[in-house]
Amino acid sequence: MALVKKVLIVGGGIGGMCAAIMLRRQGIAVDLVEVNPQWAPDGAGITISGPTLRSLREVGVVDEVLRRGGSWTAVDICDANGNVNVSVPITPAVGADDLPGGAGIMRTVLADILGNATQDAGANVRLGLSFKNIAQDEDGVDVLFTDGSRDRYDLVIGADGVNSTVRKLVMPDIAGPQFTGQGSWRAVVPRLRENSTIYMGKTTKAGMNPISATECYLFVLDKRDGTDFIAPEQWPLMLAGLLEEFGGAIGEFRAALLDGSLRNHRVLYRPLAGHMIAAPWHKGRIVLLGDAVHATTPHLASGAGIAVEGAIVLAEELQRRHSLEGALIAYAGRHYDRARLVVTASGRMGQIEQDGGSREEHTRVMVEAQQALREPL
Repeated sequence: MALVKKVLIVGGGIGGMCAAIMLRRQGIAVDLVEVNPQWAPDGAGITISGPTLRSLREVGVVDEVLRRGGSWTAVDICDANGNVNVSVPITPAVGADDLPGGAGIMRTVLADILGNATQDAGANVRLGLSFKNIAQDEDGVDVLFTDGSRDRYDLVIGADGVNSTVRKLVMPDIAGPQFTGQGSWRAVVPRLRENSTIYMGKTTKAGMNPISATECYLFVLDKRDGTDFIAPEQWPLMLAGLLEEFGGAIGEFRAALLDGSLRNHRVLYRPLAGHMIAAPWHKGRIVLLGDAVHATTPHLASGAGIAVEGAIVLAEELQRRHSLEGALIAYAGRHYDRARLVVTASGRMGQIEQDGGSREEHTRVMVEAQQALREPL
């Protein structure tokens, strides 16, 4: 007999959608509410690691992700002018030898793929909606929604991001994500190379990852003193300033930023923040998923991946355990170490970059983490 028959998922991001798909596969009734009436994330490209591709295959969408995105089997490490110093092969995840070692896709495209899969799975999706009140007892959870409607559930999953309103309800003492001291800059540019490419300047590292057959996203991380608001109209010229030491293709993109021809290519800036909340991740019949409990910086390209993994693990534990409490404890226990690895390794890499620290340590932290994540869930 199923532990739960009816579940509410608050948040229609990557983790929430994957949880809906996996739970529907078990025949569980799923309502998913998303406060954004457009159900469309902002953002440029997103990198998808080999382990994340493996998880997306489990969810059932990897073929469409690879069809609409871009992929690679190696990373080319170049100097500031684009001359290749070394090409590093990327090993696929264990059990996924038929998949590429890495891939990329526009966030909006990934959201579209997962959104279609969520609806095809039979989840009841309600947009422009959140909850007004949640009250639980031993047998269920009563939810009052912002449109005045009410319903009762066996389980509520808070997958509503780094500033989770569900987390504030069940863990009011948690402060939330902390600024890491870096900002992330991204822009969509033409695809010029087959592989993922890293450009090493004297003081700045830039990269380009394919996100389709014809496009890449350019990314740069910089050290910042705080999270002061930067007006979007300033983003192109500020990004151009960060790319001053680069020549080759990066230099051409910089020139396009300066003359205005690249200003419409979805330049995006975000301050980086992260947190790792100690388990357990539930209170009674309310459980947290994804960025709500483990938000990370992009250094390992695994933030989305651990959200997908968390959804898979949660669904598996709900199916295999004999009590709801046991399933929720097992979910956090099984997922915690991998999530913590991503958050802590990414944070360490960012700190090394800010301090101008050892490139050898930076590489070691990255490689050791990537090797650990290749292992099965």
